[in-house]
Amino acid sequence: MAGGKETPRQRMMGILYLVLLGLVALQIPDSLLDAFKNITDSLSQSKSNVQNGIANTFEAFEKTKLKDEPERAKEPYAKAKQASQIADDFNNYVEKIKNDLITETGGIDEQTHDYKGRADQDVSARELVGKKVATQLRKKVDVTREALINLLDAKDKTTTNVALAVQDPPKSGIASKSWEEATFGEGIPMGASITALTKLQADARNAESEVVKRILGKVDQAQVNLDKFSAVAVAPSSYVIAGQPYTAQVFLTAYDSKSNPSISVNGSSLPVKEGQGLYSVGTGKEGVYTWIGQITVKQADGTTKTYHTSPQTYQVAKPSAVVSPDKMNVLYIGVPNPISVSAPGIAKEKLKVSISGGSLSGSGGHYTANVSSAGTAKVTVSGELAPGKTQVLGTTEFRVKRIPDPKAQFAGKSSGSVAAGNLKAQDKVFARLENFDFDAKFNVTHFSMWVFKPRQDPIQLTTSGSELSSAMRSALASIGPGTKVFFTNIVAVGPDGTQRGLDDIVLSAN
Repeated sequence: MAGGKETPRQRMMGILYLVLLGLVALQIPDSLLDAFKNITDSLSQSKSNVQNGIANTFEAFEKTKLKDEPERAKEPYAKAKQASQIADDFNNYVEKIKNDLITETGGIDEQTHDYKGRADQDVSARELVGKKVATQLRKKVDVTREALINLLDAKDKTTTNVALAVQDPPKSGIASKSWEEATFGEGIPMGASITALTKLQADARNAESEVVKRILGKVDQAQVNLDKFSAVAVAPSSYVIAGQPYTAQVFLTAYDSKSNPSISVNGSSLPVKEGQGLYSVGTGKEGVYTWIGQITVKQADGTTKTYHTSPQTYQVAKPSAVVSPDKMNVLYIGVPNPISVSAPGIAKEKLKVSISGGSLSGSGGHYTANVSSAGTAKVTVSGELAPGKTQVLGTTEFRVKRIPDPKAQFAGKSSGSVAAGNLKAQDKVFARLENFDFDAKFNVTHFSMWVFKPRQDPIQLTTSGSELSSAMRSALASIGPGTKVFFTNIVAVGPDGTQRGLDDIVLSAN
């Protein structure tokens, strides 16, 4: 029935129409004719919905693009209207054929609101096939489809869905039927012919909708309006390292890239490419420099007009880099040391950072340094000043130290008086760092405990690890006021892996 890409609804209607058409050869009960009427009504409603959508599209376009940008929108609007006129002509052409069939078969039944001659199996073959009306209709379909497609750009012609088309059914045996005979030939009831004609009208409206949307949609694509002129100078940076060239682009905004205006800076001409002049000078001397660009453009009448940039200032400075420790001016062994690196005038991603006597990780100006031996470490910063050109910006020397020794504690103290009950409740010796900014933990690996009870011999016990042995707990369980408890030979290991001998703990029970 129709070619091109169809919507699921259109395909369903076409299949249902063919099924009903096949049943016609057997018999034409009222239920079958009612089904044709329902399909016709559904297609008419679909056609009406599409037409309303097209009207809404035109209304929105008229209130926005055609009103705000009449010069750009005028031509596409006229072309879209032409598409609608082509579809209207086709719709009216098919509508006349439908009305002729209806009139020929007695008109509309006022009680059923259906066609009086809907079951007539001769009128379509006689009026449409016999009188070549169907042949002319087929030509009209092809002409209408071609006219709609020709309104589109070359690219859109191959991608736009124009479903309005007819084709002969597949050959079956020796005999074969044309589209005209299969659709309107002998045995086809008038009601089925009306359905086929209505489907062509719906296809035409769908094709119109696709074409109109494509044409009007072109106005929404970005365009450049070259209606104002202004001299502009753009420099990547106003802060330049000595030895690095200072580069700036001088060009006329909205200017045709195919033309080459005359561009100069401080009286010296610049090379011009695609409407832009490239200003490049050496920067071997420190200081602050200012320049003004001049652009001379030839007008349509042969005269020239000159535009000037606003004064542009840049500074040339010595190479420098900033390396700052995030916590203290020292790097510690065994812990990650955060470092921030920056260089004025150079993007952080253009910096390369290295360290002697350790390793670095990180990026974007934030790094972590890990060192392994006491002494000094040097952090060197290099920067990419130009593509393929790298220069050392500075080196900073850090002291490298081991983490200070922690304080050994029992019951939260390293010395002094502690309640006897509190001492009995403890089960572990701790090694804690005081007033240290890094999160460094030490683990006690060995210690001895002495218990001195009044008028009794001292008790000495030794264990590995940080927790009291069972014998130590038993010794503490019997202490009372006046007892002294010492912890000696305390050994702890920190993040750097070295063993530390810690100060004794001297406590008195009260």
